[in-house]
Amino acid sequence: MTSDAATTVDPRTLTRADFPEMQRMTTRWADNDMYGHLNNAVYYELFDAVLNAWLIRETGTDEVSTPTLGVVAESSCRFYAELAYPHPIDVGVRVERIGTKSVTFAFGLFAEGSDDIAAHGLWAQVYIDRAGRHSVPIPADVRAVVERALAAQA
Repeated sequence: MTSDAATTVDPRTLTRADFPEMQRMTTRWADNDMYGHLNNAVYYELFDAVLNAWLIRETGTDEVSTPTLGVVAESSCRFYAELAYPHPIDVGVRVERIGTKSVTFAFGLFAEGSDDIAAHGLWAQVYIDRAGRHSVPIPADVRAVVERALAAQA
């Protein structure tokens, strides 16, 4: 099952409703940079935290001992509006593409109370064998979660 949504949808048109998983994140004083908005690296920390919390919750996986790891092979972020401490941020996750050994996720960051996307991230996650460090098929429990999410987005 695949989706070409990443190439056909203008990310600036996405709203909260386009992200089946949404989590509120609290910003911290240290998240702001010298310009008074979230440092670019913080966006990636938010992507990582929300994606892993969702997958752990949905699969029951213990990330410390699972035989397969999801590693980021490619990522990007487009910034449309400033976000800053002390305001909470809602982080949405959607599935853009499911391959044999990888999943491409999209993230939408939204200011509290706003439907306008403030930032859009893409994250290609490849699954590897923990011990041998070679790529492997997406684990069945992860595949079930991402396929359900993709079907819910249709």
